[in-house]
Amino acid sequence: MTQQRFLLHEHELPTHWYNIIADMTNPPPPYLHPATLQPLSPEDLAPIFPAELIRQEGSSERWIEIPDEVRHLLQMWRPTPLCRALRWEKALDTPARIYYKWEGASPPGSHKPNTAVAQCYYARKEGLRGFATETGAGQWGSALCFAAQFFGLECRVFMVTSSYHQKPYRRVAMETWGGSVVPSPSSMTQAGRAILARDPETSGSLGMAISEAIEYAVTHEGFKYSLGSVVNFVLLHQTVIGLEAQKQLEMAGDYPDIVIACAGGGSNAAGLMFPFLKEKLNGSRPNLRALFVESTACPSMTRGLYAYDWGDTAKTGPVAKMRTVGHGFVPAPVHAGGLRYHGMAPSICTLLEQGFAEARAYQQNGCFDVAVGFARAEGLIVAPETAHALRAAYDEALACRESGESKVILLNASGHGHFDLAAYDSYLQGALPDHDLEEDQIRRALLELPTVAG
Repeated sequence: MTQQRFLLHEHELPTHWYNIIADMTNPPPPYLHPATLQPLSPEDLAPIFPAELIRQEGSSERWIEIPDEVRHLLQMWRPTPLCRALRWEKALDTPARIYYKWEGASPPGSHKPNTAVAQCYYARKEGLRGFATETGAGQWGSALCFAAQFFGLECRVFMVTSSYHQKPYRRVAMETWGGSVVPSPSSMTQAGRAILARDPETSGSLGMAISEAIEYAVTHEGFKYSLGSVVNFVLLHQTVIGLEAQKQLEMAGDYPDIVIACAGGGSNAAGLMFPFLKEKLNGSRPNLRALFVESTACPSMTRGLYAYDWGDTAKTGPVAKMRTVGHGFVPAPVHAGGLRYHGMAPSICTLLEQGFAEARAYQQNGCFDVAVGFARAEGLIVAPETAHALRAAYDEALACRESGESKVILLNASGHGHFDLAAYDSYLQGALPDHDLEEDQIRRALLELPTVAG
């Protein structure tokens, strides 16, 4: 069997990021101030983000140029391969043609450095001392520590407690790249101390870690806050994935019928899908399906409410209209730590509401079932988050087997699972639990949403 890998040269790395907001007839509603619940101004964001990132967040330009220094660093591992999963297709006995974009090729092992490098570049240009950030599974924290050391920046990481203990080697990677990592909630911030006073045994959440990171950033001179998902400028930076994939599929002589990715806040999913959704938005590819996949432990897209909500537990960050299970919701400590955020990127939620995309949720054992089969066919051990995307691709491939249709399925393999072998060990030993989420847990969390007029 001939291996099919579609590779681009370094000079074919995209020169511009794609901004989907330019092609949305009805873009997401504006962010609101966390205290006043009035529309947020760029000045309100100035204490939190670097100025150029604020400009990109509010931009309606379709294409934004990638600085040469950013492109140079991205070329350490980009363009990443696009691979045809021929062995997996054969194992599934499906007529579907399955392609995956391999983002595990980056030094930190995921798609996250695509925006980390850009954010650190703009931070250095602004003369900042460093960033504070949160991380769930550790992919984002690893990426930001990796990028920060290239630009001489400090990096303080608040890592969700459950993941801090589940994934110790992510912490080691962050510290190797010069970062400082603490489990969140911590005693380092007022927000963390208040949470621990209420629940000393909490497993933590991304909402809690965001609160701590924002507080640290605004109370330490020369620091600002960095995040790896949800907001427009992050999703913008990730579109290098889809722009490369479009060129690579041209080389393969194919075009996807279904584009699939896991989504916790939405960065890797948007990065792959948005360049393709451009053609659905303009009507040239009306039948393209975009499938966002989440964990049943934190089902913001499939069971959440489309409403304004705070982005963090302590209500310090911007209020966004999104699908949410409530800023106070604490998900079960599943191994897909990157899929434990209570909300979803507003731009993705708008596309879901307008019918341009769809969402699906899975339990973790079913995802590991498929991830192990994929590893035995294709050789790659993927992160638990990516396993959710694989599960959706598996279901679509089996549907093709039943119907006889030879659809083209494209998925984003957003990161490797080399730091997640404890999760695979639990699965292989039959000790990996599934978590049934009671509707009452979501209902109680949604009672605390802000009351927004209009």
